[in-house]
Amino acid sequence: MQMNDGVKRVAISGVLIVGLIASGCGSQQAAPPPAIPEVAIVTVNPERVVLTTELPGRVSAYFVAEIRPQVNGIVQERLFNEGSDVNAGSVLYQIDPAPYQAAYKNAVAALARSEANLPPIRLKAERFSQLIAVKAISQQDFDNAIAALNQAEADIEYSKTAVESARINLAYTRITAPIPGRIGKSNVTVGALATAYQGSAFATIQQLDPIYVDVTQSSANLLQLKRNMAAGRIKGNGPDQTRVKLLLEDGTPYPLEGTLKFSEVTVDPSTGSFILRIVFQNPKHILLPGMYVRAIVQEGKVENAILAPQQGVSRDPKGNPVALIVDGSGKVQQRMLTLDRAIGDRWLVNEGLNPGDRLIVEGSQKVRPGASVKVVPLDAGRKDTPAERGGDSETRAQDAKKLPLEPQKKAQPAAKAN
Repeated sequence: MQMNDGVKRVAISGVLIVGLIASGCGSQQAAPPPAIPEVAIVTVNPERVVLTTELPGRVSAYFVAEIRPQVNGIVQERLFNEGSDVNAGSVLYQIDPAPYQAAYKNAVAALARSEANLPPIRLKAERFSQLIAVKAISQQDFDNAIAALNQAEADIEYSKTAVESARINLAYTRITAPIPGRIGKSNVTVGALATAYQGSAFATIQQLDPIYVDVTQSSANLLQLKRNMAAGRIKGNGPDQTRVKLLLEDGTPYPLEGTLKFSEVTVDPSTGSFILRIVFQNPKHILLPGMYVRAIVQEGKVENAILAPQQGVSRDPKGNPVALIVDGSGKVQQRMLTLDRAIGDRWLVNEGLNPGDRLIVEGSQKVRPGASVKVVPLDAGRKDTPAERGGDSETRAQDAKKLPLEPQKKAQPAAKAN
């Protein structure tokens, strides 16, 4: 009897185990299939884009004139205020003119003496020309008279040149401004000794309106620009190509636009860049020489540009840009991209995307090429993010409901104890 009872227990245990295994297999077969992942996409459409380049630069004066004396002497007077605007021809310094006035008067007197000697010599030569015709005088006397006349005329021309030289030196005692502009500080004071064409300048005048902005551009960027224009991706013709905007040191835009004046013909071998010179009107003298600025230069226009959001472009292990798109059958495809530059928060794509492609911008981490996905618009994808889905809100609601129950559970045993 005991053996029969043992056999019965073993049989019953086997039946229970088989039943549990069968129920487990049934539960595995009844599991629902995995959900299709959702991705947010944007449809790529061609756009018209104006390409610009932001280049660093420095402001330089339109004209610069260093004021130096052209005669020796003592500075008697300074006739300008430092930092003021001066006109061309304005007198800046006065050098002692007394010795130059004396030299000028001496030259004038020498000229008068030479002119006074000329009439009798000319009359003598005329008489000798008549006498030589009848052989009343010798040929030697006639030649001497003609030579004296020529010498008297040469003395007059020499005296005239001396007078002009003395007049110029006298005028140089008044040092004037050669150009209009703003004059800086004076490096000499009254009583200083001026030396003709000395190395150090008395002062410097700079014309500030208009004014130059010299910016540097990489030669590699220039080559890329030429390639894009040759390929037809950029249209650089037209007056808009020369328009230039300016950003000041603090980032504020300069109110006036400039025009491209010229580009340097030589590339600096040490930096691999060349100079672009831009002219700006500067009526309020906001731009000052030496100021650092950033110029926004228009390179051209792309009529049918493909722009891709930056969050839709990633990099493969080799660093090449790639993107995931959804084809017509709802499956993911990978595209290798060729990028030109960043424009705002988007990439300008040269190759890899076509108009109408549906680019995945959210949810790309949970999909792979070839997988089927459910497409939602970008705004809907943002609203359906895991942080804002119902699961998290329900969890927060359940936690909120549990909070008032906990003190009640703790209070009930205390009430029973009482």
